[in-house]
Amino acid sequence: MKLFRRTRRPPDYDPDGTDAALIAAVAGGASGALEVLHRRHAPWLRARLRYRCSDSDLVDAALQETFLAVWRNAESFTPRSADGDAGAWIWTIAIRKLISQLRRRANQWIADADPAPYETIGDASAEDLVLTRVEHGPLGQALDSLSPELRTAIQATVLDGLTVREAAQLLGVPEGTVKTRVMRAKARLREQLV
Repeated sequence: MKLFRRTRRPPDYDPDGTDAALIAAVAGGASGALEVLHRRHAPWLRARLRYRCSDSDLVDAALQETFLAVWRNAESFTPRSADGDAGAWIWTIAIRKLISQLRRRANQWIADADPAPYETIGDASAEDLVLTRVEHGPLGQALDSLSPELRTAIQATVLDGLTVREAAQLLGVPEGTVKTRVMRAKARLREQLV
């Protein structure tokens, strides 16, 4: 049994380089490259995850686990184009980590019978008002009744505004499957809302 491993020097990287090059540097052990990736991607990841979950603690935990997974699995990233589709790869990890956080939370017993009311700060934006009405109105109830596969497909394409190709990459399914799920989700929503 070896007690000491021979350590190699992390590779040099260009902080202004492509995401694919930074992920390759992370795979070689360059923690600074991971920090650059975090600065580039954490803000938009947090914003998109917040559309899926209003609990900032769960979003932060999912974000932290995302970059830990990037650190651990950087060598598994295989770029498909010049820019490497790194953002889609990281987003796929992030949404899966959020789903894991939500599943863990669903399995816990919450015994708080008298939650404190939410504090509002200033006026809500028009987008926030629309999303609130969608979430808490009849459409939100109809969305909640969909299976997770149909709900995620409709959220990715309609609420997040992704193309079918982007949604397919995000969800890890073929484009045809996304189209079918969206079609089925819309049919079920029509049935419930009419």
